[in-house]
Amino acid sequence: MAAAAPPSPTTPAATTLPETATPCHPMFTRIRLATPSDVPHILKMTYQLAVFEHFTHLFVGTESSLSSALFSPNVQPFHSSTVFILEASQNPFTDDTHFDNDPFYKPTMKVVNLDLIIDDPEKETFRNQHGNDIFIVRFVLFFPNYSTFMAKAGFYVEDLFVRECYRRKGFGKMLLSAVAKQAVKMGYGRVEWIVLDWNVNAIKFYEGMGAKILQEWRLCRLIGDDLQAHGGSD
Repeated sequence: MAAAAPPSPTTPAATTLPETATPCHPMFTRIRLATPSDVPHILKMTYQLAVFEHFTHLFVGTESSLSSALFSPNVQPFHSSTVFILEASQNPFTDDTHFDNDPFYKPTMKVVNLDLIIDDPEKETFRNQHGNDIFIVRFVLFFPNYSTFMAKAGFYVEDLFVRECYRRKGFGKMLLSAVAKQAVKMGYGRVEWIVLDWNVNAIKFYEGMGAKILQEWRLCRLIGDDLQAHGGSD
């Protein structure tokens, strides 16, 4: 009888070296409808947007005019000018009940893991009064329009702005996606906006989200004296 083959030598287990852990700092974010108490923050961010786009000479908005446009009794979210607020905190939100009762929009929350803690030099200016550790990060203002070609309504995004220290963290995509998601929910046909031709970073960002840049279109605008000249026309 042939001798049994000797047992195969045991292969030593591979030694796994511990990986250096990447620092992870969770940022808790929430997208919600704006409330009247957000008006001062919205106005400040709107002015910062005007500075960024070199249009401060056209900026004449006030808290009173903004509040009247957004929160008059006959104004209903998504059927007139609407603002989404994106706010952030280093701690989980504990004031959910205050916004969960909104009949028009249930807030959406997401945890974003950051490599570094964000140093916000304006955190006291943009602190949310509903929470000591909640800060306004960005906003988007949009309103419905209509396409006769599609025979469908859509949303036009007037302003989309993120404060400087929170840029390139994915917050812009979250907010614009929230507008697009609402459009889909309402059966709308499109979401559109304009972008300055020198803002290359924004153009790349929008294209990365699937937006088409319509090079053949030009924006036309009547404003100031040119608009008022038509006030007396018969």
